Amino acid sequence: MTITQVVDVTNCREKVEIYRGMATAVVDQEAKQRGKSVISTVRYVYTVKPTAEGGLITRAQGLERQHFSPFNVKGGSFKMQATKELVLLGVSDTVRAVTFGPLESKGSLTFKLVNAKANIPLLMQNLEDPVPKAVELIKRLAENNRYQIDSKTTEDVIKLYQLLRVMPYEGLDDMWKQFSGNEEHRRWFLDTIVEVGDARILKFLESRFETQDVSTTEALQTLLLSINHLQPIPELVEMAKMFLHMPFSKTSIFLWHTVVLSYGSLVYKHCAYYTPCPVSAVQPLLDMATEALKNGNEVEMVMVLKALGNAGHPGSIKTIMRFLPGVAANPVDLPPRVLSAAVQSMRLIAARDPRSVQDITLTLFLEKNLPVEIRMLAFMILFDTKPSMALVSTVTAHVQEEKDLHIVSFAYSYLRSFSRSRTPDNHFLSTACNVAAKILAPKFGRLSYHYSRGMRMDWFNDDFLIGTAAEVFMLRSATNIFPTEIMMKGKFYFIGRILQLLELGIRPEGIKDLFGASIPGFNGDLGLSDFQAIFKVLQNWDTLPSDKPILSAYSRASGQEWFFADINKDFIQSIVKAVNPSAGKESPLWAATESFQRGVSLHRTKPFLIFEVRFFQATILGLPLEISKYYVTINGITVNAKAAINPPPTEHLGQLLTSDILLETDGFVGCTKDFWVFYGINTELFQCGTELKAKNPIAFPWKFSAKINIREKMFELDFPPCKKEIEILSVSSNVFAVSRNIEEPEMAKMTPIMPTARNANDEVVRQGPAVVRPETDQVITPNIWHPRAKTCTESNIYGGGLCVESELRREYYHEEYPLYYFLGYTNLALKVVPGTHHTSHRSVSVGVARVTRLKCEAAQRLRLSSDSTSSIRESHHSRHVNIMEVQDSTPEAVFSIKALAMSGNQKPVGYDASVYYTPEGNVQNTQLIVSQVGEDTNWKMCMDTVMSAHINTKAHIRWGAECQSYEMSVRATTAHLPGSKPTLKAKVHWIRIPDTMAEMGHRIKSYIPGMALFLGFYQKHEQNARQEVSVSVVAASADSIDVKIKFPEYTVYRQAIPALLPAASFQELQPDTRNVTIAGFGPS
Repeated sequence: MTITQVVDVTNCREKVEIYRGMATAVVDQEAKQRGKSVISTVRYVYTVKPTAEGGLITRAQGLERQHFSPFNVKGGSFKMQATKELVLLGVSDTVRAVTFGPLESKGSLTFKLVNAKANIPLLMQNLEDPVPKAVELIKRLAENNRYQIDSKTTEDVIKLYQLLRVMPYEGLDDMWKQFSGNEEHRRWFLDTIVEVGDARILKFLESRFETQDVSTTEALQTLLLSINHLQPIPELVEMAKMFLHMPFSKTSIFLWHTVVLSYGSLVYKHCAYYTPCPVSAVQPLLDMATEALKNGNEVEMVMVLKALGNAGHPGSIKTIMRFLPGVAANPVDLPPRVLSAAVQSMRLIAARDPRSVQDITLTLFLEKNLPVEIRMLAFMILFDTKPSMALVSTVTAHVQEEKDLHIVSFAYSYLRSFSRSRTPDNHFLSTACNVAAKILAPKFGRLSYHYSRGMRMDWFNDDFLIGTAAEVFMLRSATNIFPTEIMMKGKFYFIGRILQLLELGIRPEGIKDLFGASIPGFNGDLGLSDFQAIFKVLQNWDTLPSDKPILSAYSRASGQEWFFADINKDFIQSIVKAVNPSAGKESPLWAATESFQRGVSLHRTKPFLIFEVRFFQATILGLPLEISKYYVTINGITVNAKAAINPPPTEHLGQLLTSDILLETDGFVGCTKDFWVFYGINTELFQCGTELKAKNPIAFPWKFSAKINIREKMFELDFPPCKKEIEILSVSSNVFAVSRNIEEPEMAKMTPIMPTARNANDEVVRQGPAVVRPETDQVITPNIWHPRAKTCTESNIYGGGLCVESELRREYYHEEYPLYYFLGYTNLALKVVPGTHHTSHRSVSVGVARVTRLKCEAAQRLRLSSDSTSSIRESHHSRHVNIMEVQDSTPEAVFSIKALAMSGNQKPVGYDASVYYTPEGNVQNTQLIVSQVGEDTNWKMCMDTVMSAHINTKAHIRWGAECQSYEMSVRATTAHLPGSKPTLKAKVHWIRIPDTMAEMGHRIKSYIPGMALFLGFYQKHEQNARQEVSVSVVAASADSIDVKIKFPEYTVYRQAIPALLPAASFQELQPDTRNVTIAGFGPS
């Protein structure tokens, strides 16, 4: 008798699996319903032989299969298969072996992972006596990256992390004593010790805080990364509390902020793995919040509320409520910035205790006595809880009765953007918001963009299980022209997880009070008078109170706030005082000037493990299967600079304004990013599996000299010749089958999955999970894709060029499998290369100068720019000449730019550009003339631009020999006549263009019909104006636009396209109801 049992390991009740490094990435259950990245099944087959005493198991077989993909396994996957078989060879003692009665449970199998933190799957090295190896590795890394990043050795940082993780505390202390006196080695040690991740790093930091032998900047950076990469186990959470009470933590306001915020982040991660999360973990922060509220300390209240926001502990709800009027038992009058911090402190609790957060935020939203911004923040947090259809309906009913248009505008815009959401986590919420938006649209759909707004944009792909989302919030009030708060944040959806990316927020506290409800003299056309009005208001900044921030800003990463700062009046005053021309030797700028005269050198490198994400799952063989992702970057900057100042300042900084300054500098800024994905078996003794390895170096070296004279408005840059090839950017990756063992770590094998060369007869047939050579008539020939390209562009004048190189190597059997897009060798590179032998020795000089009068030669070129035989262009010529005559034929040039290449005694070659500004009433006229400099050349480009005060812009461009070879014009206008809909029109018309531009236009034209169909446009064949493309955008309704694009041979159009901006915004851009046009400007 055969008994078969199949177990779905992916969906079993007790999963033998461990996640590490994913605490801040929220699980997205809805995305998992659309597809999985890992699927595991185990089949057990038992052969039972009947005997007189009962059934006897003679054979037991186990077959485990796992499918893994970085995307959706439906689109192709890696496969792991494990088999185990037990065969009964004989029976020797049957007396004691026979058991009668019901079966008794002996429990489950227990799997143990041995020191998984140190057992990195990407390498194997001898870990005995790690201290001298780590010392040598730090010295080598520091030396290799002394001037610029050595991308060939950046992977050694992973080796260093592993050595530090297996090192005893005494070894870490010895390394500190050895390196603390060497600035470069000291930095490398402090930057890499943060990845130890257990009690040893806390003990090390405790010692540093007690002896205070690190700077506050060093302490801040080391503690920030150490706490955020710490194992969030109860013992370490308890141990980390000590930094909240150490005196050194409060020696710097930024260090104190980091200590408190980092502890909150540690509590959040601790609660991600331990449910229910004990209140004792967050108790120190609750005590600090209570004390700050009792003392009325506004700064401390904001800081600890932000830390509670990082912790996201449901047990902190009652303490947070004490800060919020409307829900507090004993309300306290608190400033808006404290209320804002209190509301936002519930942002992560929203996912852990949505019901409590919904009750609080709904109450706050309906409390009409609260500041408008607090009500809008409550609305935001309410929707973080993913409210039900019933709750959304309740909110919609209240919005319909709301009198404050800022509240209405914010709620409607946020609901409308949510209604278009396509991410899995908003599948049900988007439906509810769609209904709500349609209810509110007739009444509030045309509110001006001057009111508060909440906007969301997102996308999601089911095949890749990848998506992104971006949200922007602009909170305003009726009493201030400036927003009260601006927030921007993004999310990344990846294989069933939601990772919150960088988030930025700004509160212009004092600025909004300074500007008030309006700006005197501000017209709204962003002309010179508007900027003068703004500047006039800013001059009154010293009237602001000293105890209130002028500006507050914060930043969050992975949902955790790691930085916030207040810019106050004293800080601004110190900057103004330091840069004031009358400042003397007491100014820090004076000391900086002296340093530059002596010569300065700066070098910094910073390795950083951006993430280490690991997933372990037990197999039937007892070996741990691991899926890991590592992302490491090394950033570096080197600056060498020396300045010669003639004459040097002797009394005050203002003397620099009349000096000739020569600055010579060279340096490097760049980074190298290494990324790995490992899938396979990882033990202390051996590793085998599949590994994706990618490297992305970015390098910007420089060397130039600058000549500056501020009084004469002269600025000149000189670049030496480009003599060698410089790789600016490259991306390379490959996928390998790897095999390593601890006995011979240096003999690790890495075989590319996609071979570099193939035999012409290498056909394959797929039989089950394996791929073998043909044995039947069913032959499948693989698709081999191996494109290689190198495209270069070179400037014969400047002696240099750019090259783009690419090579891809792919082999696949199913085109629809997304996984195959990434398997194989990839190499992309952008390089700066020297020019040909007769131009590569040229140096390049770029100069910018203000020109006050137009030379006769330039005036002649300007008149040439308007010369034409057509009557339209004659009209334009006449108008232009009249302008010149009014200004005595000497229009003022805004500035001129010269970019010249020089070599020895040869005459300079290059380009000379001048910009002229000739306003005429409300019409702004600008002319740009670019001339090629050199012998036997008459190439010029002439561009005239006209802009009226009513968003009507036209540009007339001609280039070639004396600006006569080629010609085209561009026009953009807006109109909103009474009884009509707001309209934006744009048109490009060409008379003569180069063959290369024409060829490019034909290529683009061939893609238009297909793209139009893909985007839902209709196409109509008709004869339109030749040599012209025009676009018309009409605000058809409150939330949609009509678009029509005319090409010479056909028209594509689409109606009722959902608009990102409301139709009312068109009216704001066109305050006048006239349709203003300017005659005589190019073809019409």
